[in-house]
Amino acid sequence: MTDSKYFTTTKKGEIFELKSELNSDKKERKREAVKKVIASMTVGKDVSALFPDVINCMQTDNLELKKLVYLYLMNYAKSQPDMAIMAVNTFVKDCEDPNPLIRALAVRTMGCIRVEKITEYLCEPLRKCLKDEDPYVRKTAAVSVAKLHDINANLVEEQGFLDSLKELLGDSNPMVVANAVAALSEINEASSTGQPLIEMNTATINKLLTALNECTEWGQVFILDSLSNYNPKDDREAQSICERITPRLAHANAAVVLSAVKVLMKYMEMMGQDTDFVTNLSKKLSPPLVTLLSSEPEVQYVALRNINLIIQKRPDILKHEMKVFFVKYNDPIYIKLEKLDIMIRLTSQANIAQVLSELKEYATEVDVDFVRKSVRAIGRCAIKVEQSAERCVSTLLDLIQTKVNYVVQEAVVVIKDIFRKYPNKYESIIATLCENLDTLDEPEARASMIWIIGEYAERIDNADELLESFLDNFHDENSQVQLQLLTAIVKLFLKRPTDTQELVQQVLSLATQDSENPDLRDRGFIYWRLLSTDPAAAKDVVLAEKPLIAEETDLLEPTLLDELICHIASLASVYHKPPTAFVEGKVGLKRMLPARGGDADSDQEVAGATIIPEPGSLIGDLLDMDIGGAAVPRGMGGAPAPDLLGGGLDQLLAGGPPEPAAGGANSLLGDIFGMGGSAHSGYVPPKQVWLAPSKGKGLEVNGTWSLRNNIIHMEMTFTNKAMQAMQGFGIQLNKNSFGLVSTQPLSIPLLNAGQTLDISLPMNCTGPVQKMDPLTNIQVAVKNSIDIFYFACIAPLHIFFTEDGAMEKKTFLNTWKDIPAANEIQYTIENVECTSDGISTKMGQNNAFTVAKRTLEGQDMIYQSLKLSNGIWGLVEIKLSPGNPTITLSFKSRVMEIAQAVFQVYDAILHN
Repeated sequence: MTDSKYFTTTKKGEIFELKSELNSDKKERKREAVKKVIASMTVGKDVSALFPDVINCMQTDNLELKKLVYLYLMNYAKSQPDMAIMAVNTFVKDCEDPNPLIRALAVRTMGCIRVEKITEYLCEPLRKCLKDEDPYVRKTAAVSVAKLHDINANLVEEQGFLDSLKELLGDSNPMVVANAVAALSEINEASSTGQPLIEMNTATINKLLTALNECTEWGQVFILDSLSNYNPKDDREAQSICERITPRLAHANAAVVLSAVKVLMKYMEMMGQDTDFVTNLSKKLSPPLVTLLSSEPEVQYVALRNINLIIQKRPDILKHEMKVFFVKYNDPIYIKLEKLDIMIRLTSQANIAQVLSELKEYATEVDVDFVRKSVRAIGRCAIKVEQSAERCVSTLLDLIQTKVNYVVQEAVVVIKDIFRKYPNKYESIIATLCENLDTLDEPEARASMIWIIGEYAERIDNADELLESFLDNFHDENSQVQLQLLTAIVKLFLKRPTDTQELVQQVLSLATQDSENPDLRDRGFIYWRLLSTDPAAAKDVVLAEKPLIAEETDLLEPTLLDELICHIASLASVYHKPPTAFVEGKVGLKRMLPARGGDADSDQEVAGATIIPEPGSLIGDLLDMDIGGAAVPRGMGGAPAPDLLGGGLDQLLAGGPPEPAAGGANSLLGDIFGMGGSAHSGYVPPKQVWLAPSKGKGLEVNGTWSLRNNIIHMEMTFTNKAMQAMQGFGIQLNKNSFGLVSTQPLSIPLLNAGQTLDISLPMNCTGPVQKMDPLTNIQVAVKNSIDIFYFACIAPLHIFFTEDGAMEKKTFLNTWKDIPAANEIQYTIENVECTSDGISTKMGQNNAFTVAKRTLEGQDMIYQSLKLSNGIWGLVEIKLSPGNPTITLSFKSRVMEIAQAVFQVYDAILHN
């Protein structure tokens, strides 16, 4: 008879009967009674009243009965903590039982009883089991330590269980080693210190690699995860570890394969990119990833999401495996869509013909979502592989001829993108698109079609009629369509002003007077004022040459991709989000890929001003500026620049805007300690060419930025390489992120042919503010007797560090805690030849102030604070080991847009 009989009872007075059976002298009746109790508990009945009677059954040699009693105890110990103490003696006794299965059962149950009252009684039995002669007991005890840490972390540390776990890393049994690694990893994730518990060195690594070959698949996963957190000393050690891990790629379990891939991907990043070893390793990674795609759909999906990350980092690994990603007719939709995404990423000139024929087939499928994505994929192919663009356009036209509504709409959207990538190349198809205008009912398709009509209005005879047809139901249209229609009609007017004046007035009236959408109203008013005050300027703005769209618009941001590569085979790699985005509470140390072996120089980018290609939109922004006048910001009245990004910590710490300091305490200290005296200045990047003579009609401007006596200076060298003299010089800065303006005019009365002149122009931050991208981008206009010249440069962020950026220790600590963990970013700077004192001195000269120093486990820790001219605070923690040229910099701020610029100036200053 099966165990189902225990679940079918409906007797009244059941608890009373069970109580009497549990106290029976007959072992058989007692066992049957416990089974009934467990059955009742399983179906949700409350049998906690039987707690003392069940506990009495613990004193038995029968392993089956003991297991059942322990199961009951785990379930009800929390609701009956006082009664649970009765079981302690039995636990202690069972932990010394001659049968290792009973010892392991006792220690496992102890770990599962989450009652603080009795945890201290369980320490001694657990300590004995950690040193038990039987490996089964030791491996069970290792996991129990992690469970105990979750209940009472301090107790585990005080009782020395962490040291016992570390000793188990050298155990002779591989499963004990695997469980010890798993327990230490779990404890580490929950640790508040953030310091790794497993001290990874060559000896430990060898022990783990030895155990790797013999333990179970889940043990292998834990060990591989632990190995992924180790940074080998050199390429030779990395290669040795990779060779010992490579056999795991042939494992039958997908988790083991992906964990091995994670370790290899990380180590490949550390080695030189062009070495034969890395090339061979890349070839070995391909077959196991392909094999994963023959698994059941759920495993396939996880594999595909991970492959998506891998090929973004290293497309060469699977560049010859396009066929395995072709969609099968019986694939679930989520597999089809993921495969399609990977196909596009692997598309190249070599396989484009094959891919296009596949995509054309997919576009005739019955699944609407899949067909839509297939049509979009054809467009992405055209943008990615220029040689295939004509063929892709032809394919899209064939699909439009099918007259299937959703196919036509998607085709219009992607053709719009193709026009943006290849202007003036495929406009002959516009007539075909216009034929399908009436069938478009989705906002994105309608907006795309309107954009095409507006952009190529001069080539479409009835463009005004086509656009006018949309105006009839203007207020019923989606906001995306309304905005696009407004812009398209303004473009049409600028191209054909004589016969479209009424049309433009009608749309401007609809947008500004009848609309409730603030975006639409604002755009309408801008166009209205542009057209009424300066039509030439309107033409320059609205019909400006547009930048070509990027090939891959959906690639992950590089730092996020590096972090996700370190989380391959976890949920983060499936969601394509870092763990902090979906896990509450502590999520352990942030994992990042190490710097590439061959890229040491690339990290040492000088944070000085670098030239940005001249943006076409610069002209529209600077058209109406008065070059000759004094640099008084319009509409600001000399007020301090507002905090453009919000969230500056000055409200938290001091309240109110800072008073301008004249010769503050820092400059006095500089005099006393000989740090530059009255001419105190920080790091000055080398000068770069800001305006080339070819663009300046013979005028060359080289420049950099400096901070002298806490005043920002624009250091420029003007060279006249023309054949004639230049005069009438003036300069003005466009609105920028920090309100930077010159405080005096440019004093160059005459610059003769062949003459060179150095100018130092003082600046302040009281001008109008407009957030720029990049943040420290400064757009400049220089006027002389020949012309007005525009250029852009990047100012190093440290020139905006103010002299009142020093924090009190207590304020620093409280602020660091208040700023959320998600606002912390780590950065590694290599080849720093400075002691901790040297770093403090160098950064102090640049207004990054050392708040405190301490030494922790052989590492020097420096804590620094800095404040920008707009009131935003930044907090920095620097870790360095004596003799090690690599330092780790952790940065926190409420405004994380400044993080990258802060890292760049630290890098530049410490390498100067």
